[in-house]
Amino acid sequence: AICCRVSDDLENWSASLPVFVPGEGFHGKKDCFWAPECHFYKGKFYIFTSVWSEKTQKRCISVYRADNPLGPFEDIAGGCITPPEWDAIDGTLYVDEDGQPWMVFVHEWVSMPGGVGSMCAAKLAEDFTHFAGEIKTLFYANEPAWAKAGVTDGPYLYKTGKGTLYMIWSNFDEKGYVIALVRSKNGKVDGEWEHVPQPLYARDLRPGYTSAGGHAMIFVTKQGEKMIVFHSPNETTAEDFEHIVIKNLIEENDVLRIGD
Repeated sequence: AICCRVSDDLENWSASLPVFVPGEGFHGKKDCFWAPECHFYKGKFYIFTSVWSEKTQKRCISVYRADNPLGPFEDIAGGCITPPEWDAIDGTLYVDEDGQPWMVFVHEWVSMPGGVGSMCAAKLAEDFTHFAGEIKTLFYANEPAWAKAGVTDGPYLYKTGKGTLYMIWSNFDEKGYVIALVRSKNGKVDGEWEHVPQPLYARDLRPGYTSAGGHAMIFVTKQGEKMIVFHSPNETTAEDFEHIVIKNLIEENDVLRIGD
């Protein structure tokens, strides 16, 4: 099942609540969901989640819809929305200046030449059941100078007050998982993207950053504060356990940084 927790203060959380429970005939492994994202669009809530499909034997992205973020969600795409021959994960929603919804997602390194993943985008049909245009490749995992792996995890798009379109995403540097930044040169999701030289978050990037971490999202609190949420470390170790980290996101002079 896909579950959620509820909080009023980001410190105290409810017990785990199931919001999508697979029924009979579900196309994926019922215990193999990861990276679910919940988005609100025109009066409905949508979950984009990665699934291991029994039909294709590939990772894919499925779409579920509900009237309430607590569900129950229903599978509206009938399985995978991404190409059946691809390994695809980590779908996120972006609505452009014309009101057109897009899915930005990962073409996984495991099915890419040379083991180098890419970040992709495609227009969504208004009902989110299928892509409404061709898939566009935005960039590749090995483009930043610091990148030490072929991973393109966890995209999420953010537009600044001045109109600059950023994407946060994750790969590995020499010390582990990081949150990286890439900027659209023309402010379009399918435009040319340029990599910000330094990651937004990485182990030893600043004092106190003792663990690697990544796969982030950005949200706004009830009080209007911008926040970034991610998991750190990337896996549970004898010294630390994988957990959620929530920090302030600061936007100054069209530049993003994480608060102390």
